[in-house]
Amino acid sequence: MKILKAIIFDMDGTLVDNIPYHRDAWLAFLKKQGIHLHESEFHAQNHGNIDEMMRRFFPNIQDLQLLHDLGQEKESTYRELYRPHIREVHGLTSFLQAIQSKGIQALLATMGDPPNIDFTLDSLGIRSYFSFTTGGHEVRKGKPDPEIFLLSMQKAGLQAEECLVIEDSQGGILAAKRAGIKVVGISTSESKETLVSLGCDWVVADFEELGREMFG
Repeated sequence: MKILKAIIFDMDGTLVDNIPYHRDAWLAFLKKQGIHLHESEFHAQNHGNIDEMMRRFFPNIQDLQLLHDLGQEKESTYRELYRPHIREVHGLTSFLQAIQSKGIQALLATMGDPPNIDFTLDSLGIRSYFSFTTGGHEVRKGKPDPEIFLLSMQKAGLQAEECLVIEDSQGGILAAKRAGIKVVGISTSESKETLVSLGCDWVVADFEELGREMFG
């Protein structure tokens, strides 16, 4: 690796341990639409950006505006559900401060859309630490496609060997590896053993542990 110039953060399951709230919001929203899924059935289809997921769950709807509106209804359900509980993964703000002090940029690359990005960054008060944010609305293909990481690096004018990705999920890990970037797994959603098996270069429980390993 060249000198580390940027750390690219996923958002959901990485900055915040919120995946159960997204799942519950999805299941409640789909039930309201007459679609009844078990958690395992939903998990198998839970990848990509909101537009991809809407097309997956509602293949017979051709009206793009209606699909968009349905997606926003789901995301609003999630924000209302998670708002009283939102908090950062342990050590995040201190870690962001540490990398900033060392001249390492923080970039955000998430399948989330602008309302969810705003909700997360502003609720945690961490927006100022991020040089660039890249959301699912800016790419044609969501993770595990590498497009979002390639775009994030392009915005910052960086190459893969100058970056490190922090991810919690299979799709994100695959996307980062396909973009040629080393990946740290954070074990909010999966076990450390699973994250290693998915290809993470190393795995931590939270940002306090990552800070210790990187900076002592």
